[in-house]
Amino acid sequence: MNENLFASFIAPTTLGLPAAVLIILFPPLLIPTSKYLINNRLITTQQWLIKLTSKQMMAMHNTKGRTWSLMLVSLIIFIATTNLLGLLPHSFTPTTQLSMNLAMAIPLWAGAVIMGFRSKIKNALAHFLPQGTPTPLIPMLVIIETISLLIQPMALAVRLTANITAGHLLMHLIGSATLAMSTINLPSTLIIFTILILLTILEIAVALIQAYVFTLLVSLYLHDNT
Repeated sequence: MNENLFASFIAPTTLGLPAAVLIILFPPLLIPTSKYLINNRLITTQQWLIKLTSKQMMAMHNTKGRTWSLMLVSLIIFIATTNLLGLLPHSFTPTTQLSMNLAMAIPLWAGAVIMGFRSKIKNALAHFLPQGTPTPLIPMLVIIETISLLIQPMALAVRLTANITAGHLLMHLIGSATLAMSTINLPSTLIIFTILILLTILEIAVALIQAYVFTLLVSLYLHDNT
């Protein structure tokens, strides 16, 4: 098979123009809304899940931190729908692009850190130097804590990118093996196809879990700074 393994991760273009923006805007259109007083089962389930997720993430926050609830709920819905979009055939997953994930992680992390420095500067600076640190270790610990703070958005973006990309590559390899074995050995093809179905179910779970983990870590950064 001569197909490039990473071809599905190349940003698509239409008539020479990048189509990634349209793809990013597409998932929110799939979220149903209701114009009636009494909602149907789908809308009710959707609202229950949003309420449950929001309540779980906002339980540890104070009043100032809860002002971010709408943005965090929107973030988890956006990442989850975008991840699930990539599981469709002949589709593109924007969250496999490190640049996009950094574009989400850096502003959210920076906003939380800046809020921390504005609201409680002493507590924010105290994280750089734990209490009871020996004097000779102070410069080294300050450098280490500074580096650990600065790599937080990179860790957020790389974690999401790596998990989604690895799952897509594994599905691609097993799918290619299924097609290759279909003309050689039928029982082996059925076994590999069963593995592919199970892996697809696992990837659906990973898509939702990674959206939750990304948003939860942003919520934790916010909690540390409010």
